[in-house]
Amino acid sequence: MDATRTDIIIAGAGYVGMATAVALKSSAPHLGVTVIDAAPAGVWRNDTRASAIAAAASRMLDKLGCWQSILPEAQPINEMVVTDSRTADPVRPVFLTFDGEIEPGEPFAHMVENRLLNASLREKADKLGIVFIEGAPVHGFEQGDNGLTVRYGDEESLQARLLIAADGVKSRLRDMAGIKTVNWEYGQSGIVCTVAHERPHNGRAEEHFLPAGPFAVLPLKGNRSSLVWTERTADADRLVKEDEFVFDAELEQRFGLKLGELRVEGARKAFPLSLTLARDFIKPRFALVGDAAHGIHPIAGQGLNLGFKDAAALAETIVDSDRLGLDIGSIAVLERYQTWRRFDTVQMGVTTDVLNRLFSNDNVPIRALRDFGLGLVERMPRLKGFFIRQAAGLSPTAPKLLQGQSI
Repeated sequence: MDATRTDIIIAGAGYVGMATAVALKSSAPHLGVTVIDAAPAGVWRNDTRASAIAAAASRMLDKLGCWQSILPEAQPINEMVVTDSRTADPVRPVFLTFDGEIEPGEPFAHMVENRLLNASLREKADKLGIVFIEGAPVHGFEQGDNGLTVRYGDEESLQARLLIAADGVKSRLRDMAGIKTVNWEYGQSGIVCTVAHERPHNGRAEEHFLPAGPFAVLPLKGNRSSLVWTERTADADRLVKEDEFVFDAELEQRFGLKLGELRVEGARKAFPLSLTLARDFIKPRFALVGDAAHGIHPIAGQGLNLGFKDAAALAETIVDSDRLGLDIGSIAVLERYQTWRRFDTVQMGVTTDVLNRLFSNDNVPIRALRDFGLGLVERMPRLKGFFIRQAAGLSPTAPKLLQGQSI
């Protein structure tokens, strides 16, 4: 294979794009895999956010040879607590608690800093011989009889049998492929920042349902926590621009003082929240993965884990078809991937949308109804067990990698 041809091009070097590349190359070393990313080299190291990695995703990362380098810095979530209150309420009653283990010694999720996750995937990709082209946006692509030609960077081009778009929720490649989306804005933004505190969190995650939206406290290594703080967009924009005194006062009112004095580490940023679902996940020789296929509300913390499911399902579809001698870019092959992933994605999108509408308000009758429902779940261990396994991404129909098996 010469420098102008490869088998698979992945546009986007985020976590889902990198996981897709590593999953493909690990399972089918003979396939040529090239990752093209618009961001300059090294920009990913500046990402100060953290993500919840569900048990199924950690099993996949372990099978890909990445998890052992991540694990020493990963914080297990040992307990999950759900409250429902107003911001000024002096007491926040706990309506629902989840034990953090799905199996003895296996938490349902870990918190991992994004730069560590990306570093591990990139290190593995380098060892596998995956080709990187960075600082080079994809400008377009043209279909041919037996493949496609991708134009990128300074009018350079590369031929491939399949193009995978992993370029985010505002995917330009999705638009180039003519794929429409279902989209609406929530009028909310998520403020993301890291907070240091005096006392240990003991691996406890908390989700406080407040009238403006959920306020999630997620444990990190050491006496630190990652916050995903949902507010109405105008309020979120105002808060991130406020001076430290005002921001810290608003933060303390929501966080409380149970973990002692608080200190914000690094930057605080606000991200607009919306629901975006692609009407199609595939076109001939073209597939969407991750946020390019679906952007959902972070209320359930499942966005990245949905993307890892895409990566595992698409890799398994391509590798199985390649072993049978089929054309990996044909619509007949890619249809299996679309069928596998679209229902699950729509279901999760609808679920998070309903949860956000149900909990992001201060309607008294609705509050009474949802609190009754939370209390009912708290008293039903089997139902709680079902929910925790769903959150962990464990399902008998999950792709092999998510079950800790090789493709």
